[in-house]
Amino acid sequence: MALATKCAKRRSRGLRLSVRFKIALTIFLTGILTAVGVIFTVAFAFERFEHETTYYRASAFLDRVVTLHNDMFAMQERFPDEFNGFLRNLVLFEPDTQLYLLDNQGHVIASTGEVQLEKDFKVNLGPVIEAAGSTPMPYVLGDDPTRMDVSSVIAARALRRNLIRNDSSVLGYLYLVCHKPGLPQGRLDVIRSAFARPALVLMLAIVALATVLAAWMTATVTRPLARLTDIVGNVTKKGLEPPSGNASLAQSGADGALAGLAQISANDEFGQLGNGIRAMLNTLRTQWGTLRRLDHFRREGVSNLSHDLRSPLTATAACLETLENRWDGNDERAADRQLVTVALRNTRNAARLVQSLGDLAQLDEPEFKLRTEVMDVSELLDDVALRFAERAERHGVRVIAAERQAIAAPPWVAVDVELFERAIANLVDNALKFCPAGALIELAAAQIGESVEVTVRDTGPGISAMDLPHLFDRFYQSRQGVAPATGEGGKGLGLAIVKRIVELHGGTVTVTSEPGKGTQVALTLPAKTR
Repeated sequence: MALATKCAKRRSRGLRLSVRFKIALTIFLTGILTAVGVIFTVAFAFERFEHETTYYRASAFLDRVVTLHNDMFAMQERFPDEFNGFLRNLVLFEPDTQLYLLDNQGHVIASTGEVQLEKDFKVNLGPVIEAAGSTPMPYVLGDDPTRMDVSSVIAARALRRNLIRNDSSVLGYLYLVCHKPGLPQGRLDVIRSAFARPALVLMLAIVALATVLAAWMTATVTRPLARLTDIVGNVTKKGLEPPSGNASLAQSGADGALAGLAQISANDEFGQLGNGIRAMLNTLRTQWGTLRRLDHFRREGVSNLSHDLRSPLTATAACLETLENRWDGNDERAADRQLVTVALRNTRNAARLVQSLGDLAQLDEPEFKLRTEVMDVSELLDDVALRFAERAERHGVRVIAAERQAIAAPPWVAVDVELFERAIANLVDNALKFCPAGALIELAAAQIGESVEVTVRDTGPGISAMDLPHLFDRFYQSRQGVAPATGEGGKGLGLAIVKRIVELHGGTVTVTSEPGKGTQVALTLPAKTR
């Protein structure tokens, strides 16, 4: 499972594209799309130019024919058999065109084509009227009677009967269809080769130019960004600590970053960003130094104060114990003895608080090191359960260590025995404070995958959902289960010490609880092999 997770993370890192690659890819694709767009635009413009040229040439041809032969319907009626030959002679030097005589309904009366058309064959009259109109047109596409599945460039002229009296009625149309010229296979190959080679060279030249421009622009634009990324990553990795001892400037996160930022002197946005990061790092260095000094002063002050208070508190507790024992059984001193008992209890609580503060200060020291040894942690749980057994019996509570199953692997963990035993003891002590008579506290350890889970479970009153997020906060106390005036229940440091001890061991702490159904605290630590 862990191996699959690592592989998935590695694949996700491989799929992430850098800004440099994205910019280069964008420029490269832009060049490709531009080249393709130019070729398609040129092809479209050339085709349109060819259509317009063909249309104007065909229109000029029809104007000459109509001018020279202004009574074609009369000629067709007089010589119907010879009329098709006459039309062919007109387009003798235009082999890519076909000439048709249409009536005013669009029916073909005569044609120059070799294809035998059906009787009453009719073409679409709309484009014919448009081409024969007086409004200048770029070109008109109409029906080709020999190939009705495609449209061809057409030209048309209206024909009227040539009479002495003015008769403006249209008898029909002279209809010219211009085919695209076909090429023999040999010439077609020559033209294809002549066109393909320059186009291919042009495409390759545009792609090469776009690639060079992409590489140059990417390197120029993103070089400061890459440097800023490395600088920020160096600070993230090495922190804001100044170099210690003989460490070089490059080994310091903040100092190395400031030196690198000083080299970014551009006046563009990257230069402004570098100046902003440099100012931010200087501020962070100052604040970090101040925080480190204050934290050191706090830890040193708490440690010294804890050390200085232990002796007077111990002496005070001893004096109060002496008075309590001296007045034991003396009825005249019963009231005084009761006051001494309260004072002794609060003195002991204060001594425990001072001890916990000192322990936390020691655990928070950066130089603090664990003295670990690999052991079967279930044996440690047996010792803790035995230690609390008598006290728990006085409260009517049972403390037991769950037996490890014979088939299960021993939960080997590298722990500082003294510290980890204290963490478990703090959890048991905390459970005893709130568990009523008849409750059960169970300690258990089991290996789950590559981790060992140590659990302390009780059947006490549970913890409210409002208190769970703050359970391991220092000095936090649940208002529902603690009576501060009596001093019972501690001062919220026991669980904070547990969390710090587990963190020092590289583990985590989780709590699950439900009011009325008990609480379970799980300490998850890395498993070790014997």
